[in-house]
Amino acid sequence: MRIIAGTWRGRRLMAPEGAAVRPTSDRVREALFGILAHAPAWRRPAGPLPLDAVVLDAFAGTGAAGIEALSRGARAAIFLERDAEAAALIRRNLRQLGAEQQGQVVERDATHPGRASRAADLVLLDPPYRSGLAALALVELAEGGWLAPEAAAVVETEDREAFEAPDGFELVDRRRYGRAALHFLRRVAAQ
Repeated sequence: MRIIAGTWRGRRLMAPEGAAVRPTSDRVREALFGILAHAPAWRRPAGPLPLDAVVLDAFAGTGAAGIEALSRGARAAIFLERDAEAAALIRRNLRQLGAEQQGQVVERDATHPGRASRAADLVLLDPPYRSGLAALALVELAEGGWLAPEAAAVVETEDREAFEAPDGFELVDRRRYGRAALHFLRRVAAQ
C-alpha cells in the first residue's frame, strides 16, 4: 500500500497482515481524491478538498485515507479507530512520515465517538462491508461535534450494499469501482 500523490507520493505505508483490516485500494483512493479536487461541488474559498482542511478518517484501519489527505495538503487529520493494534499501526505510519504533529489518533468507535475536540471539514468513512454502520456513524459524529456545519463526507461501501443518506446529509454523487462504491455527501442544515 502506497501514498498516491502529494508530499509523500510513492511512500509505502505499513499494513497489518490478515483480513482484520481491509484498506481502501490505491485505485479507489486515487479516484476519491480526484473527485474531491476537481468536482465543482467540493470547491471552497480555501481551494479544493482536502487542501487546508481538517480531515476525519473514521473506521481508520491503516490510516491510509487520512494520511493521503495530509499528503495532499490537509491541515490536520484525526483518525478514529477502536482497535488498539490498528491505532498503533497508524501512529507508526505517521511517525515514519514525520507527521505526528498533523495526525491525532483517537481510540474510539465511530458509532460511539463521544464529544469532539475539533470539527472536521471532510470525513472519510470506510466501515466493514455489509455492516450497515455508515449512516449511524455519520449521525453520531454530527451529534458529537466531529463535523463542521457544511462538512463533506465520503462513505465507502460494498457495491451491492444498500446505503441511504441519513437525516442531515444530502447525497451528491455515487461512483462504483469494482467491488467498492463511494457515496459523496454534504452535511445540510436541519429543516
